Amino acid sequence: MSRRRSLQLALLLGPAVALIGLLFLYPLFGVMKQSLFNPGFTLESFDKLATSPVAAIVLRRTFLLALTVTLLCCVLGYPIAYYLATMSKRWRAFFLYLILLPFWISVLIRTYTWMVLLGREGLVNKALLGLGLVDQPVQMLFTGFAVHLAMVQILLPIMILTCFAAMVEIDPQLVRAARTLGASPFKAFARVFFPMSIGGAAAGAIICFILSLGFYVTPALLGGRRNIMLANLIDFEVHQTLNWSFASALALVLLAATLVLLALFRLVAPERRLHG
Repeated sequence: MSRRRSLQLALLLGPAVALIGLLFLYPLFGVMKQSLFNPGFTLESFDKLATSPVAAIVLRRTFLLALTVTLLCCVLGYPIAYYLATMSKRWRAFFLYLILLPFWISVLIRTYTWMVLLGREGLVNKALLGLGLVDQPVQMLFTGFAVHLAMVQILLPIMILTCFAAMVEIDPQLVRAARTLGASPFKAFARVFFPMSIGGAAAGAIICFILSLGFYVTPALLGGRRNIMLANLIDFEVHQTLNWSFASALALVLLAATLVLLALFRLVAPERRLHG
């Protein structure tokens, strides 16, 4: 029986392990080899990464962008998720459908839509000129504002759905019991509902932050050369300077940052807190 179970387990997990090894581990080792061997063993790429002012600026800008986008998604997404979790089930499905609707549209198409809206001849500038709020078109395209706006619009549904999944599992009788025992609406929310939903909010925040670190299309189209991010710098090193070794080192930094964030998240918010 033990051998049979081991064989069944191997047959079940074998295709998944082979797929992960072929599509993830093998390319990862290739990137590590590319960054450490050129052609012999060298740390030149990492030395350049540590001393390059351009790399330092891009890394700082990337992490700051990811942090601000994540904070905006938390501030906007949590109240929306709370509203969805507390509304009647009759209307909840309709609003969830509206939140899921953007996932049916490509990120590239949504980014191009923001270019149309935020351009000097776009709808936003025409509306501002028509209302008399400005005398000339405002430069919104190719700015950090445009990048933040588009990235929040793309990642906000993920934050809403992650928070909603945690909130909908909370028994509403607990909040009613707190109110019955004399707690005010705010205190019942702060002492009962919020601590039980913080796991979903934290999970949504870490997902948004990690996805923000690797954004490529949106910063490239809406940010311009002055708002280049880490993924854009990697693309530049691969296609323009043909410095594959330095690009691999940058990619490893991005991977290492993601793994560190996941480890810290698991340390700060263990599984028992994520699930109440």
